[in-house]
Amino acid sequence: MRDPYSVLGVAKSASEGDIKKAFRQLAKKYHPDQNKDDPGAQQRFSEVNQAYEIIGDKDKRAQFDRGEIDAEGKQKFQSRGFDGFSGFEDFGAAGGSRGFRSSGGAAGGGGFDDILNDILGGFGGRGGARGSAGPGASGFAGAGGAKSRRPSPSKGANADLIAAVSLEDILNSGKAQVTLPSGKTVNVTLPKGVVEGEKIRLKGQGHPGEQGGDAGDALIEVRFKTHKLFDVKGSDLHLDLPITLYDAILGAKIRTPTLTGAVNLTIPENTSSGKTMRLKGKGLPTKNGGHGDLLVKIQIMLPPHGDDELDTLMKAWREITPYRVRGPEFD
Repeated sequence: MRDPYSVLGVAKSASEGDIKKAFRQLAKKYHPDQNKDDPGAQQRFSEVNQAYEIIGDKDKRAQFDRGEIDAEGKQKFQSRGFDGFSGFEDFGAAGGSRGFRSSGGAAGGGGFDDILNDILGGFGGRGGARGSAGPGASGFAGAGGAKSRRPSPSKGANADLIAAVSLEDILNSGKAQVTLPSGKTVNVTLPKGVVEGEKIRLKGQGHPGEQGGDAGDALIEVRFKTHKLFDVKGSDLHLDLPITLYDAILGAKIRTPTLTGAVNLTIPENTSSGKTMRLKGKGLPTKNGGHGDLLVKIQIMLPPHGDDELDTLMKAWREITPYRVRGPEFD
């Protein structure tokens, strides 16, 4: 595992905010859903997650900076305190045990590395000097502190994920697809009446724990995909419906799209532009088990090009049938 600062492309002096920002950018860049044709993206995605688990956590980052854990979060052995071995001057029986005072002494039969190996190996396995060290030496391995305390389990970090869902998915399947930190893609059931920004928690599906600790949770934020026809307001949908001038004057039945299929909407005679018509139950699901409505706003569209006959008709109509469309407050 490479240095986590290098993996995320940040300096060791980077703030928590800078680290989080870098992680989000890289996680998005290498997310498996965005790189289905790149087999190496999964490895880079996992590497970015592992790096953030270390320096995205305040305590682990401090441990890594002090050299207590490696880039994978594993404990490192600290050899501080053995230099010179002056503290072990009198631990053995009379005789060669005093040779531990200096790494260059002859009593132990070797240099510092050999002595250190003896300590870590419990004074066993190499050379005759170990066999004559006496009872004091045999007790050293148990009391000398060469064994480090095993770190306690720690829970993994929560994973903040985004599920982009279409309006059709909300109404029909009621599910959203997300990719977890493990790389596994799952279908998540959306709650009834889900609204944009609502979060769904998946227990134990976040980043893995350390030293056998439980995994964190996955927090999935629901985002609605932009629809080409409908705007969402609560559980209601809004649609702008263009109609012709003659349909507005004479009335008509207009084919109108909904999430469950098109319907024929009756346009009354003399319908004004901006009039809103309501199709009940054609909106999104609500939390009480019902559905919102589809609100259709009429937009009268004039011909794309000028028309002499229409101009003549409108001039005559203006003379014969004048009418007011603005109240006195506009005067």
